Amino acid sequence: MSRRRKQGHEEHVNLERWLVSYADFITLLFAFFVVMYSISSVNEGKYRVLSDTLSRAFDPKTSAGDKTMAKDIVQDGLRPGRDMAQLPIDEKLVPDNPAVIEQNGKPGEDEAQLARVAEELNQVLAPYIQDDLINIKRDKAWLEVEMKSGLLFASGSASLSTESVPMLDKLAAIFKEIPNAIQVEGHTDNRPINTREFPSNWELSAARAASVVHQLMRAGVDPVRMGALSYGEYHPLVDNGSEEGRYQNRRVTIVLQAQSMARYKLPSDSQAGSVPPPPITPVPAKPPVLGR
Repeated sequence: MSRRRKQGHEEHVNLERWLVSYADFITLLFAFFVVMYSISSVNEGKYRVLSDTLSRAFDPKTSAGDKTMAKDIVQDGLRPGRDMAQLPIDEKLVPDNPAVIEQNGKPGEDEAQLARVAEELNQVLAPYIQDDLINIKRDKAWLEVEMKSGLLFASGSASLSTESVPMLDKLAAIFKEIPNAIQVEGHTDNRPINTREFPSNWELSAARAASVVHQLMRAGVDPVRMGALSYGEYHPLVDNGSEEGRYQNRRVTIVLQAQSMARYKLPSDSQAGSVPPPPITPVPAKPPVLGR
């Protein structure tokens, strides 16, 4: 009788007990990865400031003033860049780079010089301005010569047209007489381009800006003063919804910067026109409105 009771009340074996250990393991693993992720997210700005502070602390040539300023930066949690621009400038922290210039120009003198150049450009480029192919804009800190791409290039091309070379040479003759930095910007409309030479509008606008820089250099403008920028389709003047709007947005802009605002200057041992101009083979231009 007792044997039957024992056989009738046998305990059930739990075969899923391993799930408890597995769940604990997964929870610990998740916590481990959360901790590792939080450790890997380092504030790069504070890390660099801390690194510079340690370098100055162990450098015997570093002055006490530099150490104090670096300590204040770490304690205040300032970010390199915008926040650090509010700190007093120490001449010993400025890199000894001949290309970095002091702001030796005065705003009043810069404005008067840009006004004189703008007047001269308006006289030289009067026919193009009347035909709405060139637009000249002026500010206290810059002078802008905006040229429609149809005046300079054929559709989908970055090769300068034959008619545009004499006009750019006239610009170069004026630019050679002043020391200001020159920035050439390329712009396109929003129609996509995908060729072997130009996979997108970025490459097309960059190549067009570089072509203008090369021509100015051939005409005698020192390349140290110039730079080429590509904006693609992302800075339109007007809406791209019409052909006229796209025509206005396809442009190359030459920006003449005020001397007090420029980052680079012409080295004293460099002369304008010292670089021998390479040969150029212009191509015929298509009608301006049909160009990209």
